[in-house]
Amino acid sequence: MKGAFATFAEFARNGLGVPLIVMVVLAMMVLPLPPFVLDILFTFNISLSLVILLAVMYVRRALEFAAFPTVLLGATLLRLGLNVASTRVVLLNGHTGAHAAGNVIAAFGQFVVGGDYAVGMVVFIVLVIINFVVITKGAGRISEVSARFTLDAMPGRQMAIDADLNAGIITQNEAVVRRQEVREEADFYGAMDGASKFVRGDAVAGILIVFINMFGGTVIGATQHGLSLADAGKTYALLTIGDGLVAQIPSLLLSVAVAILVTRVSRPHDMGQQITSQVLGQPRALAVTAGILTLLGVIPGMPNLVFLAMASICGGGAYWMAKRRAAEKAAAAAAPAQAAQAPADQRELSWDDVEPVDLIGLEVGYRLIPLVDRNQGGELMARIKGVRKKLSEELGFLVQAVHIRDNLELAPNAYRITLLGAPVGEAEVFPDRELAIDPGQVSGPIQGTATRDPAFGLAAVWIDKARREQAQAQGYTVVDASSVIATHLSHLLQTHAHELLGHEEVQQLLNRLAKSAPKLIEDLVPKALPMSVVVKVLQSLLQERVPIRNIRSICEALAEVAPKTQDPAALVAAARVALGRSIVQSVGGLREELPVITLDPGLEQTLQDSMAGNVESAPGFEPGLADRIQRSLADSARRQEAVGEPAVLLVAPRIRPWIARLMRHATPNLAVLAYNEVPENRRIRVIAAVGR
Repeated sequence: MKGAFATFAEFARNGLGVPLIVMVVLAMMVLPLPPFVLDILFTFNISLSLVILLAVMYVRRALEFAAFPTVLLGATLLRLGLNVASTRVVLLNGHTGAHAAGNVIAAFGQFVVGGDYAVGMVVFIVLVIINFVVITKGAGRISEVSARFTLDAMPGRQMAIDADLNAGIITQNEAVVRRQEVREEADFYGAMDGASKFVRGDAVAGILIVFINMFGGTVIGATQHGLSLADAGKTYALLTIGDGLVAQIPSLLLSVAVAILVTRVSRPHDMGQQITSQVLGQPRALAVTAGILTLLGVIPGMPNLVFLAMASICGGGAYWMAKRRAAEKAAAAAAPAQAAQAPADQRELSWDDVEPVDLIGLEVGYRLIPLVDRNQGGELMARIKGVRKKLSEELGFLVQAVHIRDNLELAPNAYRITLLGAPVGEAEVFPDRELAIDPGQVSGPIQGTATRDPAFGLAAVWIDKARREQAQAQGYTVVDASSVIATHLSHLLQTHAHELLGHEEVQQLLNRLAKSAPKLIEDLVPKALPMSVVVKVLQSLLQERVPIRNIRSICEALAEVAPKTQDPAALVAAARVALGRSIVQSVGGLREELPVITLDPGLEQTLQDSMAGNVESAPGFEPGLADRIQRSLADSARRQEAVGEPAVLLVAPRIRPWIARLMRHATPNLAVLAYNEVPENRRIRVIAAVGR
């Protein structure tokens, strides 16, 4: 037996298992089989049906048994083959007695129905009615409706997956897996709709086969074997009914398996635990049932003992469950109360009592709590996760988690964003309204409460949700309260990215790079540069809005310059030159020609001559000149933005850091580049020269 299983397993691994089974079934329909082989095959058929039924009960989701329609077809084909084989044996050898078709058929014909063919016929008809009219018809209807609803819901589910992907809630790989699950679920229920027709047709075939065998056997026994009509009818009726019951019971088991599988919900759960918790988990239902059974049990003439015993069982179960629930609620309520009542002076103070400062914090007023509560449909948590994911990809390091808490000191609709415990942004939003932002090209005003977009300071209006379409038609950009907070948070985190990067984050970046370039990291830190200098360089790059995604090029540039100097400003300049291609591309895109603003040659030479030895020091000249330079550059930058072109200032490497610091807050959109940061293959076009 072990060798037979090993041989079949080897055939299955080679892809020959299914063709072999099909060939065996076809052979059963053509070749005559001895009775003992029929006994083995009928027993195998019943065992297979039980295995399939139990497998359906134990799967947590319908898609975990995606091969069920194919298995159902194979089991149906096997049963039909057995029907043909047993029909041949019954008609050929039925005149010899009840054991002519094997012991299994004889046992079902003699023992199960008591040897009475009339009783057997009634039992068979009842089983057929249960299988055909109740279980098979209901399962087929559920399969049809499930397939239709699943196919109708596919576009909406695909759009929901795309929306989650665009919001950053899921990754690309997770989106692929979820799309595949949607397709598999549609294919599965479509296949189940067709597979249920196999079971229905099998039930019809079972009825026809029984009547054909009974009529044909009676005629053959009376005409060919000399039996009387009564003896032939009784003998062949018992054999036929036994054969029908042997085939109908596995068919009934498979029909039940189909019904169980198609009635499972798509959410993964254990069926036994779910039924126990939902059906028997209500003490009130058991108590009412116990009361009704008690009333029935005291009525004269009723089976009092049975009803009263069952009422006692239901009443005891209701009392036990109610007592257990009360104990669980009391324990859950006592745990925080006991913790709160514990005297603080009985415990010695420790470092655990010193709460660390949140690196990134979000405090909300009490009316904004539903925005961060998933149980109330709040979407802000998912939006913040998407913001962190997007910024982590853009900046090149993992943005830390945002700690959210309520603050009763804030106004009910206010929120506050903190970095390292210090507030960096605060505004007020209205969850029941939407913010219509004026991008500068609206066709007219809209009714609402005027305000400013907290992220970029644009003119905006808080409007009722019913006016959303009207506002969009007039050219407004309309967002909800969660999007306002998420956008404000994203803007502030991007502005203060250099404050989020510390020694721990830099160490993680170097550890990841060490896996692919171990020698580079070994020579750089701490041999060439201390960790503090590397952190300072990366923070300076982020402060100038230069991502550090290309950490390999940055480290290679630092390793090359470190033997000559450890001045952070010089190291930043070297890193910017190494990242020149990506910096210029982020500013000017893929255009072949980059429009730039320059300084008048005389002014530029004056600034260079006035610089001291350290490039971080300010040039020594009258303060009024710096103000004039700042105003002139701001005007030039605004003119560039007005015509839709990037604002880029190209200066000598020596004065670039000072100019960048001068214009950082006055004109944040002005990109200050050094001559050596522009790639050789990129042409430049001077559009303005700023003088004194």
